Amino acid sequence: MEKISAVQIGSEELNSNYRKVEKIIYDMPKTDVIVLPEVWTTGWCCRKFTENAEELKTSRTINFLSRIAKDKNANIIGGSFILKKDGKYYNTCPVINRNGDLVALYDKCHLYSYYGCDEGKYITPGKQPVMVELDNIKFGLTICYDIRFPEIYRAYRLSGADVIVNCAAWASTKPVPWDIMTRSRAVENQIYMVAVNQCGKLEDGGFNLGHSRIIDYNGNILSEITDTEGFIQADLDLDKMYEFRNKCLILNDIKENYEVKTL
Repeated sequence: MEKISAVQIGSEELNSNYRKVEKIIYDMPKTDVIVLPEVWTTGWCCRKFTENAEELKTSRTINFLSRIAKDKNANIIGGSFILKKDGKYYNTCPVINRNGDLVALYDKCHLYSYYGCDEGKYITPGKQPVMVELDNIKFGLTICYDIRFPEIYRAYRLSGADVIVNCAAWASTKPVPWDIMTRSRAVENQIYMVAVNQCGKLEDGGFNLGHSRIIDYNGNILSEITDTEGFIQADLDLDKMYEFRNKCLILNDIKENYEVKTL
């Protein structure tokens, strides 16, 4: 049994965001894994991404999360921050283990550039999914818009993932897709889903949806927070999940070819 926690905040000024996250985590009961939302350090404002970028060796965000991981003896899936490397910018999820070591980086593969957003103008897409093992549990990493591409989640499931994570800054104008897709990704892959979103006001005057949630392999919401700052927790019973998978072997029914016959 693994206890997982999700932190939901509304992004404001940079230093304030660090203080808020720190307070929420230090007030949190003991946990094994902590997950943060997308670009929680600076908020969702594409035109400001490059000016707030960090380099790996001097990253304030990674140093901050490393200290907290050691203090809390918890693994941290650090949402995302803007990483500068080789002259390019990436929307990157860092993963820190209990010892404070950086063990994985996932660069967001799908960039959202619609309805006035232009992430693709500033950010370079990642090249591949990344799965990381924490306490012998395999986590598949995704960020926000990735959730509209079920192929990446099926790839994680076929690669042996136990839990899939989506760290998001999802707007309040899209509550139905958030509700349906977070649960669908769990159900279709018989897997735990941790979907962590920002709440609060956006730079353009809109709002983030909030509704961070932890979902089981049957689509049941184990824990959820609405549109306020705070945290949620749930226990992941992997033995029960694998017992269910062994009774309902849906992956065995995948066809080798889904070529469409056009009439």
